[in-house]
Amino acid sequence: MFNIERWQEIFDAISKNRLRTFLTGVSVASGIFILVILLGAGKGLQNGIEKQFENDAEGIIEVWSNVTTKQYKGLNPGRQIQLRNSDYDLPVKKYDSEINKKSKSRVTWGGSVTYGKESGNYQLRGVNPDYISLENATIVQGRFINDNDLKNHEKVAVIGLKIKQDLFKDADPLGKIIVANGINFKIVGVFTDPAGEREESRVYMPVTTNQRAFGAGDKISGMMFVLNKKANYDEALAQSKKFTDGVKELLKSKNIIAPDDDSAIGIYNSVENAKQFYDLNLYIRLFFWWVGICTIIAGVVGVSNIMLIIVKERTKEIGIRKALGASPFSIVSMILHESIFITTIAGFTGLLASLLLLEFVGPLVQSEYFRNPEVDFGVALTTLGLLVFAGAVAGFFPAYRAAKIKPIVALRDE
Repeated sequence: MFNIERWQEIFDAISKNRLRTFLTGVSVASGIFILVILLGAGKGLQNGIEKQFENDAEGIIEVWSNVTTKQYKGLNPGRQIQLRNSDYDLPVKKYDSEINKKSKSRVTWGGSVTYGKESGNYQLRGVNPDYISLENATIVQGRFINDNDLKNHEKVAVIGLKIKQDLFKDADPLGKIIVANGINFKIVGVFTDPAGEREESRVYMPVTTNQRAFGAGDKISGMMFVLNKKANYDEALAQSKKFTDGVKELLKSKNIIAPDDDSAIGIYNSVENAKQFYDLNLYIRLFFWWVGICTIIAGVVGVSNIMLIIVKERTKEIGIRKALGASPFSIVSMILHESIFITTIAGFTGLLASLLLLEFVGPLVQSEYFRNPEVDFGVALTTLGLLVFAGAVAGFFPAYRAAKIKPIVALRDE
């Protein structure tokens, strides 16, 4: 029940010690302010990491070849392994039921691309139809390469938005003919990529056309896969590791590579790498929680010390109250109210200041691995609730001490 006299006592006590109360409130407010800012920074790191993984499809596995580093079956180290169509066919055939999306690719770096009087050097990449999904790119005009293009070795191309801006300006590129390394290709689509201009400086074409047009035979540069989704992360990680180990074994056996030569075949497993990033992010956020909570504890200890001083100053008053029949509960309640009031007001002020800072300043802080720092409102309210509870605990012990004071002892206090 609302007791106006009790609140008058609280405000009277605060007004008599304004500086002390203010400094105590600042220590509490700074504690929750620092905690919320640190939690927001942790979320910003998580958002940045997640944005990086948006650049490729979820669970992507990429395979490429390197140079052998060990002698094997009479073959010297230092051999450059060349992947071919048959290398791609091996895992596709063996793991067909586990593969959701797949593509081989052949890359020509620094290819010359010309349209009219405009020209530039861009990456020419022969791919399969699934490649658009593997790169998490989006078609903004026209279409991507299809199975018919692949089968009939069609001379069609899909260009990145950067190339469109460089060569065509504001003109519509669909149906236009570009010359790539001396070969004519008809543009059937334009794509954009979340990774930006680097990825958008590519010309995609059917891998079969690329191999035939540029005299590559059956050579490929690499291959990419996305496996079927699993119910949870642990299952997905186990599946991807089994797949990558199996692919390595197949390719090593076919290309006469020593079983323990881990450098000859390169594999990037985003599922496995994602765990490392998210584990790191978890440790950082736990550290932020730890620092923030320690700061809050320091503020709460300050509240407790202030309440002990207040109890000491009001010892005679407490003795008079008890002599007049005040119950221990009313004494405890009187001290607790003041402690909770100071903690709540200071905590809410710190919380509001931190949320406003994240709201207005956070979006301005952008980097590759840090974006949109924010705190879930439920988490923010939970931290405030914990702070109020801590304030109650901080005030309880001084209040309990006050309730235990004997009236005769309190009245003798100077």
